[in-house]
Amino acid sequence: MKLLKKILPAVCVIICFAGAKAQYYEIATQIPSLLSPALSGSMAYKGFVELSGIGGVGTDRANFIGLSTTQGFQYSSWFFMGAGMGIDVAMARNNDDRTAGDAPRQYYGDNATTMAMLPIFSDFRFNVGTGGGTSMFIDAKIGAAWFLGNDYLQLHDRTMGHGAQFFLQPAVGVRIPISSANPRQAINIGVTYRLLTSDNNYSWYDTAATLNGLGASISFEW
Repeated sequence: MKLLKKILPAVCVIICFAGAKAQYYEIATQIPSLLSPALSGSMAYKGFVELSGIGGVGTDRANFIGLSTTQGFQYSSWFFMGAGMGIDVAMARNNDDRTAGDAPRQYYGDNATTMAMLPIFSDFRFNVGTGGGTSMFIDAKIGAAWFLGNDYLQLHDRTMGHGAQFFLQPAVGVRIPISSANPRQAINIGVTYRLLTSDNNYSWYDTAATLNGLGASISFEW
């Protein structure tokens, strides 16, 4: 029985290692097929310009209106990867439980309820049903965002600013080609979720702050 107790954990470790090794091997074998268009020069450049509107949810929340651009390459009919940046206007919603005339809560430094924000991100897009007509897409922007200026964004229970915030914005929607002569041009309409979070913000009790939001986006691709 003691021998079995010693052997069983070792067997589990070997099985897990073998499974992970197989998974890494599968990923590694797919990398050349994604890189080969770049190395051969046959991949197609593609760009996007996107307008988005995000409504904040939760106690600490803010609305965002943003314009961004992504530049990258279409590695296959179903996969695009690129990098982008944008400029957003953040409008904090921190007055929901106050009566008229109440002073805003002050947590740290000079606070504002409207600020500009700069997101910089990697963009991964997957096309579903690429038959030449209207299709679906799944998009994920992952990167960091910075509030611009010396103020802090005043939320309900805390403030945000003066440091990089983790930025995640996945979306799902439809891709509508606008030219039969040039199928590379299309309009994309989607619904999106946004997450901003970091531990370099300020409140009475900790430094973590998270913003969640839901919204819509429309973009033009070429």
